Amino acid sequence: MTAPPLPPRRPGADALARIGHPVPPVDPADASPHSFPDGGTWRTEIPSVEGPEALATVLEESSRLDVPVHRVSQGSGVWMLTDTEITEMVDACAERAIELCLFTGPRGTWDTGAATRTDSGGAGLRARGHDALAGCVEDALRATELGVRCLLVADEGVLWTLHRMRTTGVLPADTTLKLSALTGPANPASYAVYEHLGADSLNVPSDLTLEHLTEIRRASRAPLDLYVEAPDDLGGFVRMYEAAELIRRGAPLYLKFGLSKAAGIYPYGAHLREHTLATARERVRRGRLVLDLLARHGAGAGMSPLGSRLPGELRRFPAPEGN
Repeated sequence: MTAPPLPPRRPGADALARIGHPVPPVDPADASPHSFPDGGTWRTEIPSVEGPEALATVLEESSRLDVPVHRVSQGSGVWMLTDTEITEMVDACAERAIELCLFTGPRGTWDTGAATRTDSGGAGLRARGHDALAGCVEDALRATELGVRCLLVADEGVLWTLHRMRTTGVLPADTTLKLSALTGPANPASYAVYEHLGADSLNVPSDLTLEHLTEIRRASRAPLDLYVEAPDDLGGFVRMYEAAELIRRGAPLYLKFGLSKAAGIYPYGAHLREHTLATARERVRRGRLVLDLLARHGAGAGMSPLGSRLPGELRRFPAPEGN
């Protein structure tokens, strides 16, 4: 008879217990009851993969360091890539059964509006006006026609519009919609609203507490994206040692391997080439560090099979007829 698997080892718990230092007990009620449709509780994502050369670097390094990759995402936008570049990325990802996610359309922080330059930040990344919304739609159509099946959005209206296009067949039915980290919900009610608007995975702010993740999981089962190391413009937080607990509380969860103390690369061009390739390589290495931590703590089980990408059945608002 096979013995049941041991529960994950909490960092330092045994050593602290040996010297009589109190260790907080694990509350089973804090654990997420959800998983991906394949039964896994976590997947991996390499962000800021800005073009074919950066993607080739990520693929080479992930093979060298044995880092499984479920998804790569790009932040500069569909419009910053040629058709040839998009097709090359689609083909390279297909060979490895990796989901490719590209950012859609104009965003307020690069638009001509002045409010985003103020201390308040204005409306942030949201699409300003009809033309910006239409630009996001155009990007979505172009990307999916070239084989992309995951789109990154940063605006509630864009999200709802693309979801309606998906449900009516204007976009492929298997297109997934991912919510940007720069507009991510910070409470369970807003998280559930984004799920209903069509989000298939949702970045949340990197500084949410473990209790916040448990609260979200009481309201929604939509997959959650979280930087275990966040870029500086998202706080620069490094939460590697929490990886096992992040999975326990937040499943189904994408572990995102970002990089702090690195200059931004959006919008990407050849003038940023060396920095972009170096940071792409280091993001994969950060992933190896996280996977090693999970293995040492006995918490590495539960990874979705490679090639898994769909989120499972989620709740949606009913789409109105016409406008």
